[in-house]
Amino acid sequence: MDTEIRKIVLKNAIDYKGKASAKSVVPKILGAFPEAKKNIKEVVEKVNALVSEINSLTLEEQINQLRDLAPELLEKKEKRKKSLKDLPNAVEGKFVARLPPEPGKYLHVGHAIGFYINYLYTQKYKGKLILRFEDTNPQIPKKEYYNAIREDLKAINIHYDQEIIESNNMEQYYSYGEQLIKENLAYACSCSKEEISKKRRNEKECSCRNRSTEENLSIWKAMHADVKEGEFIIRLKGNMKDKDPLLRDPTIFRIIDAEHPLQGRKYRVWPSYDFAVAIEDGLNVTHVLRGAEFLQRTPLQNHIRSLLGIKNPEIIHYSRVNIIGGLTSGREIRKLIQEENTTWDDPRLMTIRALLRRGINPETFKLLAINVGISLAETNLDYKHISGTNKKLIDPIAKRCFFVADPIKLIVEGAPEKEAEIPVHPKNEKLGKRKIKTNGVIWLAKDDLHEGKLRLKDLYTIEIKKEGEEYKAKFLTEVFEKGTEVIQWVPSDFVKMNLIIPEGKKLITVKGYAEPTIQNYPVGEIIQLERVGYGRIDSKEPEVNVIFSHK
Repeated sequence: MDTEIRKIVLKNAIDYKGKASAKSVVPKILGAFPEAKKNIKEVVEKVNALVSEINSLTLEEQINQLRDLAPELLEKKEKRKKSLKDLPNAVEGKFVARLPPEPGKYLHVGHAIGFYINYLYTQKYKGKLILRFEDTNPQIPKKEYYNAIREDLKAINIHYDQEIIESNNMEQYYSYGEQLIKENLAYACSCSKEEISKKRRNEKECSCRNRSTEENLSIWKAMHADVKEGEFIIRLKGNMKDKDPLLRDPTIFRIIDAEHPLQGRKYRVWPSYDFAVAIEDGLNVTHVLRGAEFLQRTPLQNHIRSLLGIKNPEIIHYSRVNIIGGLTSGREIRKLIQEENTTWDDPRLMTIRALLRRGINPETFKLLAINVGISLAETNLDYKHISGTNKKLIDPIAKRCFFVADPIKLIVEGAPEKEAEIPVHPKNEKLGKRKIKTNGVIWLAKDDLHEGKLRLKDLYTIEIKKEGEEYKAKFLTEVFEKGTEVIQWVPSDFVKMNLIIPEGKKLITVKGYAEPTIQNYPVGEIIQLERVGYGRIDSKEPEVNVIFSHK
């Protein structure tokens, strides 16, 4: 086992530029040798001694030793990137997909993932992407949502080639509807909703099916003029004994006397969702990529197309993305907005604009889409999945900043006046250094203030003693000693800052001070508050406000 432990320590040292860490190594050893848990104290002592020995070697010497013991551990394994599966009958240059939002609310993370799946496949096959607004129920859409959807897609870097607004195509739907009536494939029905539902359950045909073609056409024309809402609907002649209830004489047109945000009152007879979608997908799209919640709609939409002589597109379903622990329901969000006078970008929400405001990189949505892919395995997604993906993207570029919550003033006796030069990023030297002037007056977070020796990060070491109710500090050394607790601090020319933390349905504000460098970062900058977490600068007036992203 000693040889195996040496291999693990050497590998750890080489992975971290010649410096192994006992804290990293011990769990790996216990994972490889569970029996070692019985003698954990002995293992830790052995690891500490070995880490000390190996860290005294040069990186070249460490590599040579590992090469002798286990050369295979030096081989770099290529990470296999998750790729998009091939789609049936997808032809490069002829592939057409669509993004079909209903303009009834702002887009949320579930939309972003589904839309990115379509966008990525369009790129894969060098095809065409259509943004299609499904707005044929005039009671739902609002003008603001059309623009909001366009803006959100742009914000997350999804680019489409064509825009279709279904309500602009009403004459086309009417033409197809009249065709079905003339061919005796659809009829006008005056039954109540209760009667229709009962007959569907009992698999009984409606007597309205017996109307003549001429009578159905007459009623159809009257529906566009003076027939009252609910008096008549147009139903497809299906099979009332079909195992699929959706195929039992479904409604394809109904009267809705409501003002449409784009069309006004130009139309009052509106196609059903399935009728409009069946036509649009059949005429304009080669591949429909959509969530599994639409799986049950496919037979009906295919049937409508078959009656109209329209070719079916390839329809591929992927797992429904269940958003756990986040507000995505339009009804719940509208209630919150009304009760708290907030907006759709409130950082507690899971809308695209709320997540962007919270500091989620647009690329995160793309990576989540690739991970979900075309699979029918159910996907549960919570904020931890989003933040975990986001962290990998922002950590290499997020500028660092000190922040102390509930700050306490401390005067350090004997402290030199100094301009501390601190890396903007610990690993990204290109970002340069931030300079902070100090004069012995510092502010510490209340939770960090205690007696003993403390290292002020990138500054100097102090010793704190409590005298009565006050804390006294004195300067010790500028040399860093291993084992000394390291804490954040801010100088006397601090900047007042509020850290806004979304927590469930609450917004918690933590007041504190930030280092003056934060004023150099623009609104919208995603930063790391050291030892606190990542956040996005939301505003600077009257105080700096940072929305907490995640750890």
